[in-house]
Amino acid sequence: MSSHQKIISSGAEANIILVEGKEKEVIKDRIKKHYRLEIIDEKLRVQRTRQEIKLLEKASKVINTPLPIQSKERDKKSTKIHMPFIEGKKLSENLDKLEKKQALEICKKIGESISKIHQINIIHGDLTTSNIILDHENKVWFIDFGLGFHSERLEDKAVDLHLIKQALEAKHFTSWKEYWKAIETGYKKINKSHSKETLQRLKKVESRGRYKDKY
Repeated sequence: MSSHQKIISSGAEANIILVEGKEKEVIKDRIKKHYRLEIIDEKLRVQRTRQEIKLLEKASKVINTPLPIQSKERDKKSTKIHMPFIEGKKLSENLDKLEKKQALEICKKIGESISKIHQINIIHGDLTTSNIILDHENKVWFIDFGLGFHSERLEDKAVDLHLIKQALEAKHFTSWKEYWKAIETGYKKINKSHSKETLQRLKKVESRGRYKDKY
């Protein structure tokens, strides 16, 4: 790895590498799983990489998300995604530092963006404030669609909302109810009939969770 590249994030599934050159970009490099057979591991990593690229390309048409950098030389068997670097801060570390009015406006934008991807049947799969970046113009950017997939099912969309609600409660517990209310408002704004059905399904998802917690 050259001196112009450095790992800025390392997770169970991938390393995120910052490349500093004429323009900054990041490379998401899926990690080999040595407990799997090598041929199966490579096939899975390639499939997931290609699926994430497709999700990012589709989502970027309706919300702010990094659009993978196209290249004629891009290997169809690659396990890496090249993307522009988004200048900003992770919302998980900054939402509570904002003035309450601004924080609630940001949460409304989050709700609107979730609704927009749900309308085109994209499920993010890992909705937390750690996967949302706030840039210098107060735009919210959704990153890491590694667990994402396509689905028309209300259940999957409701679970997506359940994830962000749980994340708010865990990470921003002093204000999470206000934040969630603002996200819900933003979500309803885009498509009232569709959002109403999804939010009703969310109540069922949550009631199942409460039932399980008793046993």
